Amino acid sequence: MPIDADPPIVCVNAIATATPARDIHQAFVDWAEPRLPTRERALFRRMAARSDILHRWSVHTDSPVGRGGFYENGAQPPTSKRMALYASAAPQLALDAISGLDFDPATITHLVVASCTGFVAPGVDQIIAARIGLSTSVERLLIGFMGCYAAVTALRAARHIVRSDRRARVLVVTVELSTLHLAAEDRIEPLLAMLQFGDGAAAALVSAAPTGLAMGDSFAATLPDSEGLIGWTIGDQGFLMHLSGEVPGRIGAALGTPAMRATLTNGTDVAAIAHWAVHAGGRSILDAVEHGLGLASHSLEDSRAVLRACGNMSSATLMFVLARMLDHGVTGPGVALAFGPGLAAEGFRFGPVH
Repeated sequence: MPIDADPPIVCVNAIATATPARDIHQAFVDWAEPRLPTRERALFRRMAARSDILHRWSVHTDSPVGRGGFYENGAQPPTSKRMALYASAAPQLALDAISGLDFDPATITHLVVASCTGFVAPGVDQIIAARIGLSTSVERLLIGFMGCYAAVTALRAARHIVRSDRRARVLVVTVELSTLHLAAEDRIEPLLAMLQFGDGAAAALVSAAPTGLAMGDSFAATLPDSEGLIGWTIGDQGFLMHLSGEVPGRIGAALGTPAMRATLTNGTDVAAIAHWAVHAGGRSILDAVEHGLGLASHSLEDSRAVLRACGNMSSATLMFVLARMLDHGVTGPGVALAFGPGLAAEGFRFGPVH
């Protein structure tokens, strides 16, 4: 079909979310603190208390660091064992999120799935498609290993699809199992990085139907000389996260520049943006965005609420924030923003459906 001469307004019609049943946040704190040298334990405890995270959820059925758990006594399962658990748990958590949407599988023309915490083939996209009864001819896109901003990439891809064919109806799924990658560290920086992450999944319907929120143009910006600040490396004992303490400062400094603000808002005054859907990468990240943009203290409450309830769920996190905004109702212009390896910022503008 030829590309529409007048592309439709593309909308995120609905978002549903899911987390596993086990809360592992306090168990992790209690496990991590004794691993540190005595002089650093009080600092770790203070940083954990200041993280503004109350809960993080895990697909592990038992406490992963407790008796009989995946990481009992500092055990470090090989990546193969972690991926075996991903292969079973990631599709199921994704299906839990999809079950919260009201749609007829026969109407779905495209499936877009984002995940960076595991690999399996046939992919999570194929497993989902088969289990919910999508047509065998549905077009699939699997977005892997992009990190926290992959939700933007997935939604942006869905928007391009619908703009090229107004009849398209896209199911977008993000699913992340970060707790599969705990490492038996005894250094404070990596333990504080692991303190942020939990498991979660989200699913969204994207189409030209005028309900939900209207997606606008997207944007992307990579900060110069920042490639070493965030790393996600495949090791023999899981995926190894590197998250530099410099990240919040670099983000805040970048957002304080007129050029970056114009990129985010397309030249609109920051004060005129009614909704800021910011990836809840951690309290320091949200503080840096708030201060860098000069936002009012309540502006990131949806992001902070997700952080408190779930921690950082990588690519699924932004979808959780957008889901809260849909529940409240989108009443004015908004900006969705996430950060990830690069160090890069990715996002899109959105607004109410008219």
